[in-house]
Amino acid sequence: MTGPILVTGGAGQLATALSSAPSVRRVGRPDFDFDRPETIAACFRAVSPCLVVNAAAYTAVDTAESDADAAYRANRDGPAELARLCAAAGVPLIHVSTDYVFDGTKAAPYVETDPTGPQGVYGASKLAGEQAVLSSGAHAIILRTAWVYGPIGKNFLLTMLNLGKTRDKLTVVADQHGCPTAADDLAAAILAIAGRIAQDGWDDRYGGVYHAAGTGETTWCDFARAIFQEAQRHGAKVPVVEPIPTSAYPTPAKRPANSRLDCGRLESVFGVRLPAWRDSVARTVDAVFAAGR
Repeated sequence: MTGPILVTGGAGQLATALSSAPSVRRVGRPDFDFDRPETIAACFRAVSPCLVVNAAAYTAVDTAESDADAAYRANRDGPAELARLCAAAGVPLIHVSTDYVFDGTKAAPYVETDPTGPQGVYGASKLAGEQAVLSSGAHAIILRTAWVYGPIGKNFLLTMLNLGKTRDKLTVVADQHGCPTAADDLAAAILAIAGRIAQDGWDDRYGGVYHAAGTGETTWCDFARAIFQEAQRHGAKVPVVEPIPTSAYPTPAKRPANSRLDCGRLESVFGVRLPAWRDSVARTVDAVFAAGR
């Protein structure tokens, strides 16, 4: 397997984390744009990749409720075209999906074979994207992840740190459970999978859906408290974080109460296990303060 790895997603936090690998060619708007299908094929031909990672998506969960067409173009139609190109060229595709394909009512962590039941447009559009990729005939791997954050971009960790600078008290939802995932940890997992494929070639047992999230679980409230605990080591002001129920923080899109993902299949097939989420929070907060943000 020769050639670069084509990574979509432009300046997004996962695409940026992936771009640290010398073999990666990262593309984004305006040169690569799911709203302009002709750019997809043009980029694919120009890069002539050995593997594609689709980290591009419409991720505005609440806005998707009133902009469904845009969500489906980015999360279903674009990936479908990318998968078609990969299938025609015999190029493996790693497509990033989400925990929001589930309804959140299960009492235990979700496994890949659990029934899906998205609660909003974002989750439904991402599930449609999964289905389009898997039915394309491409050598495809779907990685469902959750609660992604990093030292750049728009994410919960940076939002908390910014709010903490000016507020003495924050209220954060405490009845939604999930697995925070550092973007650089997810990138490392993706590159490890790519390395396995490069070394051994494609194996049909690689195909299908996997869960890839930080090890361990927490709530948004305790996630926030962990962030501020790490920030305190850097002399940051630490606000009081008070728990509230989801009902006290209404949003246009309904969030799953349980987003916990069982990642055993990823470890079983590829030998990949993401680090403990708490350790990754400490590392990411260190990176934010080291960059003076």
